[in-house]
Amino acid sequence: MASERGEKQETCHGKVPLTRSKLDLVLLLLRLLAFLATLSAMVVMALNKQTKTIVVATIGTVPIRATLTAKFQHTPAFVFFVIANGNASLHNLLMLVVGFMGPKWNFKGLAHLAIPVLDLMNVAIVSGGASAAAFMGQLGRDGNSHARWNKICDKFDSFCDQGGGAMIASFVGLMLMTVICSVSIIRLRNHNGNKIILDSSVVVP
Repeated sequence: MASERGEKQETCHGKVPLTRSKLDLVLLLLRLLAFLATLSAMVVMALNKQTKTIVVATIGTVPIRATLTAKFQHTPAFVFFVIANGNASLHNLLMLVVGFMGPKWNFKGLAHLAIPVLDLMNVAIVSGGASAAAFMGQLGRDGNSHARWNKICDKFDSFCDQGGGAMIASFVGLMLMTVICSVSIIRLRNHNGNKIILDSSVVVP
């Protein structure tokens, strides 16, 4: 009996590290993709700017022209979008460093609890930033006839296209981070379950 239990324990200890190693590699790859997506969204939106000369009025037959510039800083939702994606990029970069460092940065098991919490916080922040930017993007594309807000994408098409690309990248990063957050929570539950089993096990001589 003791030998059979010893063999089972050796088998379990041999398989678990391999499974965790593969899962760690998958998480690192997902984090890398999420980092690139949120970083791209931040950079594309931060560099979003278009200057255009348009006709604002006509006096008789003489058109009055004005040079207008559209920037992301003009809309608080886009500013929050840049901040949210920049924060998520920094978070994923730090988590990549922690992942490559491995057990050296575990801090007596605190990493297993802190990482899912930070992941969940960043998912909420990016979700808010992407949703706010998407709302303003739809308003700029279609306008709102009830509030008499005119659309601007017919005049600043390049600005809207670049902003739309940034939003797509942000939503891709948000989906990846949601998957990462879910896996982190499941791993935390499994880690606590395995710890309880190991603590309650009794070795029979």
